[in-house]
This record gives sequence, structure tokens and C-alpha cells, in this order.
Amino acid sequence: MALIPQLLESIFQPLSLNDSSTSKFVNPRVDWKENEDAHVFKVDLPGLNKEEIKVEIEEGKVLQISGEIKGVDLNKEDQKKENETWRRVERPRGKFCRRFWLPENAKIDEVKASMENGVLTLTIPKQEIKKPEVKTIEIN
Repeated sequence: MALIPQLLESIFQPLSLNDSSTSKFVNPRVDWKENEDAHVFKVDLPGLNKEEIKVEIEEGKVLQISGEIKGVDLNKEDQKKENETWRRVERPRGKFCRRFWLPENAKIDEVKASMENGVLTLTIPKQEIKKPEVKTIEIN
């Protein structure tokens, strides 16, 4: 039975301060759905508030969502404490930037954004795209 504690100890080793599994860049999950009236984006950003998130539309075509998720940084002195051993760090941390090409029918002047329970919701209304007028030329 003494083998089991040793085995568990070897499996759950403390993370080193330079562990590469703690990413410096985060890729938040995004859902994008389209209905009759709008394009709706839902972005998982747990632990962030609206002041920490930047939403931009570049050149009327590209939606950009960016910011930084701050979590445990094992390289920072203020996060190292005596008599404390980190056993696992899985929550993501780091900067993020997600970009999406918006369809031609997106009304970028009427975008609405809200944040609730760590989920950013962007609603981009749709506009009707006028089809180009076609004039038939009679051939003589």
C-alpha cells in the first residue's frame, strides 16, 4: 500500500516556476449564430469585467475582441508565499484577440454589447442588402 502515495506524488508533482503549460496567450471560446434579425456572438471570458475587454470594428468589416485574463502567474514574487505549494494551474491566463470578418449585411452602427456571468454577448443587427439595379439594353 505504500506504493500508492508515492505514485500519486509522482503524478501530481508541483508545477515549476517555468512550466510551459501555463500559456501566455488565451483563445477564448466564441459562439456565433445568425437569426433573421441579427448576428449574435457569445464569448466566454470568466473572471473579467467589461472594463477589461475591448470591442472594435475595423474598417466596417472586422470585429475584434481583445483583452487580458489575469490569473496565477507563478513567475511573480507576490504570488509565491511561504508554506504554499501550487499543485496545478489550469485556468487560462494571458492576452487574447479574436477577429471575425463580418458579413456585408451587418449594421455596425447599431452593435449592442452586454456582459453577464463572464459571458460577453454582442448583437449585430442585420440590414437588407439592396440588389443592384439591372438595366436591360436592347440590341438593334
